[in-house]
Amino acid sequence: MKSRLRLLFAVAVPVGLAIFLLALVFYQRDYPPTAVQANAKAALDRAARGGAARYAADDYNQAEEAFKKGSMALAYQNGRFALLRNYQEADTLLAGAMQLALKATDETQARIDSLDSLARNQIDDLERELALCREALDGTLTNFSAERYWATSELSLKAARLLIVKAEYEDAMGSIAKGKKALKQVVEAMAEAANHEKGNIAVWRTWVQDTLGESRANGSYAVIVDKSIHKAYLVNGGTVVRSYRCDLGWNSAEQKYFQGDGATPEGRYKVTVVKRASKYYRALLLNYPNDLDKRRFAENKHKGVISRYARIGALIEIHGGGGRDQDWTDGCIAFTNKDMDSIMKCVAAGTPVTIVRRSDRWP
Repeated sequence: MKSRLRLLFAVAVPVGLAIFLLALVFYQRDYPPTAVQANAKAALDRAARGGAARYAADDYNQAEEAFKKGSMALAYQNGRFALLRNYQEADTLLAGAMQLALKATDETQARIDSLDSLARNQIDDLERELALCREALDGTLTNFSAERYWATSELSLKAARLLIVKAEYEDAMGSIAKGKKALKQVVEAMAEAANHEKGNIAVWRTWVQDTLGESRANGSYAVIVDKSIHKAYLVNGGTVVRSYRCDLGWNSAEQKYFQGDGATPEGRYKVTVVKRASKYYRALLLNYPNDLDKRRFAENKHKGVISRYARIGALIEIHGGGGRDQDWTDGCIAFTNKDMDSIMKCVAAGTPVTIVRRSDRWP
């Protein structure tokens, strides 16, 4: 009896142990969290494509770190003897990586939606402000500084739109900020011009009244140019006998400071030469620079307002080729050829020509 029990025990134990070991091996074979690893990798890839590294960096970086550690833990366990494998740590790390990646994806989308909405609202605001400034600029003389700032703002708006299409929201916001700064400079340039007008209106008014008085006293012709409304008035005996539309320098809102600044000068001048043929049909050469221009030029150089290398310029004319309804000359006053024929019947060398930016008192 004892021998049978010993035999049974000798057979049963190895068989039972073998069955246990086989069951354990098969159990361990299905346990490695390879599916979890694959899902975590896919979640990380989606997060990366969506921009999580930029918009949800903390969670994305944690997800990457957890995935690396989980993959290393998985590889380590796979390299061990089957009976000793334990994938719990790997499973936990990889599952956590997937959750963090999913969270990073959600955070990224929320951040992108917020930035997109904010950027588009800012673009709408900038567009409205640009339109208002454009309307104000179109109602005044051409202020080159203000126009340059406006163009910078418009370019920034266009750049911001393109950046939004590319989902570069932070760069788009930077471009919008640049555009708003330029618009602020537009307003400042226009305010400076308005203050200058306010401070000089009395001087311009005096120039106009003195010119009218001399024409009245001498019974002679004179020309008065009001830059603000792009009109030149032919005066005889102190009375306006005809008016003409005129084009001005491309920087018409300014007094002329130096050669090449595109400004039509403001002051009291005289016709020095009558040109029956000229580059722009016909022309009346003015005595710019006069003594006042020369003094102002020297003072501005001394104060550093203009470069010490600047030149005062010359060859300011009333000439033909105008009628373009825009300020385009280098500082001259342009009439249509037909109007040049008309005015040259009355104007001769020595005829006074007074140019003001604005005057509020006319006969």
